[in-house]
Amino acid sequence: MAARHAEKQIPSQPHWAFCFSMLHKVSRSFALVIQQLDPKLRNAVCIFYLVLRALDTVEDDTSIATDVKVPILKDFYRHIYDLDWHFSCGTKEYKVLMDQFHFVSTAFLELEKGYPEAIEDTTKRMGAGMAKFIRKEVETVDDYDEYCHYVAGLVGLGLSKLFHAYGSEDLAPDSLSNSMGLFLQKTNIIRDYLEDINEIPKSRMFWPRQIWSKYVNKLEDLKYEENSVKAVQCLNDMITNALIHVDDCLKYMAALHDPAIFRFCAIPQIMAIGTLALCYNNIEVFRGVVKMRRGLTAKVIDRTNTMADVYGAFYDFSCMLKAKVDNNDPNAQKTYSRLDSILKTCRDSGVLNKRRSYIIQNQSNCTPLLAVMLCIMLAIFLANLSPNWPNN
Repeated sequence: MAARHAEKQIPSQPHWAFCFSMLHKVSRSFALVIQQLDPKLRNAVCIFYLVLRALDTVEDDTSIATDVKVPILKDFYRHIYDLDWHFSCGTKEYKVLMDQFHFVSTAFLELEKGYPEAIEDTTKRMGAGMAKFIRKEVETVDDYDEYCHYVAGLVGLGLSKLFHAYGSEDLAPDSLSNSMGLFLQKTNIIRDYLEDINEIPKSRMFWPRQIWSKYVNKLEDLKYEENSVKAVQCLNDMITNALIHVDDCLKYMAALHDPAIFRFCAIPQIMAIGTLALCYNNIEVFRGVVKMRRGLTAKVIDRTNTMADVYGAFYDFSCMLKAKVDNNDPNAQKTYSRLDSILKTCRDSGVLNKRRSYIIQNQSNCTPLLAVMLCIMLAIFLANLSPNWPNN
């Protein structure tokens, strides 16, 4: 329903119509939260997202030769001013975006002062960072954080600049803006292991060797059934690493003033902690796709309106994750420590009692009925074992 409502808001001019329809095709969830922003900010964030999505399409296309790809990444911030520029790469809707990029450039040039400068600066820095990691493997956790900064932390910094240019928000500290991006990016990297490792013609992976080499000799070994125990331990290690950003994310969101900007920022963050709770200790990450059910996603989108909702969701999902921690896991104590810090922050907010718990509560609602059914089945089973039970 929200998607249909958002589609009705697409502007009529051909270049804007292309941009918003393309936004829906390349990121349905982001399209929903972007289109509930005020029109001036909405247009800027839409173009910001599409420019970076196009840049990411170039980076992700493993069929492009390195000596061709690197200059495009470095110069991409210049191409957004060129109405004649396009570069055919990617597949499906991403190829359409690249082939008809002039529509995005046309819309970009219509943005009000303050927005293009922020978009250009972010694109320049991100393109340079992506180019660096085309030729560099993610070896250490520091490399991992640096790569995630280039491809996502800079998005957080850029969005903070857009919010500030819009006039409703103070300019957030770079460290908090960076953490907002890193938490989302690391969640995606963790969740998308199988899709990325199986990519054709060549996989590009960003799990740091410093983490995975503790468990297997080669990163692809994690997907093989004989390595299931080690794979899950490595997965838990990666998730524990991502949790370090949560406190910064909560501080960032607590400082926001505009309700629409708050929802725009909060909904993806809740989806991220929910995804990590599902992925933790879950071998299915190495077998298929693990993601939140659409019903729960709809509830997150519908019910995230205040910071109390955010604290509540982070509290519930952290409890869910904590319940899955195996004391024998090599990183169990570190995981407990980071979860306890998150839970304390949520409790110290003093607002947990002001929200509806749509995560833990819904699970517990099933428990009484399930218990009754189990008791009935057990009674029937025992009755059948009784020597006094009449024979037919």
